Amino acid sequence: MDVGVVSVAEDKDFSNLKELVDNHSGWKLDYNKGAIKVWTKALTNTNFKMIKVIANFSEISADAIYDVLHDPEYRKVWDQHMIESHDIGHINPNNDVGYYSMSCPSPLANRDFVLQRSWLDLGHEKYILNHSVYHIKYPVRKGFIRATSYLTGFLIRMLGGDRGCTLGYISQTDPQGTLPPWLVNRVTQIFGPKMVKNLQKACLGYIEWKMKNNPNFKPWHYPEQITSPRINIKDVSLV
Repeated sequence: MDVGVVSVAEDKDFSNLKELVDNHSGWKLDYNKGAIKVWTKALTNTNFKMIKVIANFSEISADAIYDVLHDPEYRKVWDQHMIESHDIGHINPNNDVGYYSMSCPSPLANRDFVLQRSWLDLGHEKYILNHSVYHIKYPVRKGFIRATSYLTGFLIRMLGGDRGCTLGYISQTDPQGTLPPWLVNRVTQIFGPKMVKNLQKACLGYIEWKMKNNPNFKPWHYPEQITSPRINIKDVSLV
């Protein structure tokens, strides 16, 4: 899905994520420790590398990771970099547009994103995608640099029985600003494993937390619970 284009995700978009996760041709293995592996891939159209993380979680179910990645209230608990996150509106029950801002270590300026998210739950495989889009009511804010997600995606697979799941994570992101690409690429390689470890820890605490915090509210599973307004295509058009 192209940056700036708001449209319902198609099968080919999810198939593309699956191909990126499964095909290691052209990727360089940069990190291999324990249950986590990290690859990077140089691209012809940008100096910013694509990163791939694959992790095996023997003690965490695919459903738990999927719910943690979706649950906006729980993200406030475990995402230490998040400043603000909220839904702007939905396109259909499996595609929405939202705003996310994050803190960056000093002296770097904080970054923010306007993102379209798309998701698909096939049971044994669960997909979440995002890419940067435009929204007329969310221009660049003072104190933030508007970053660009060309593609960020999660592919969660059940391992069967009580053997947990496998998480595949793909990201190609340009933080914008004046950061040199070599620094961004290096930080990204460090951030990938750290993000996965934080997510793992968050998943282990999710079920207990959710039981005490609106346990039946999961609009990513139950579309009738969606409360955000429907997106007006005029508000997300760059033309």
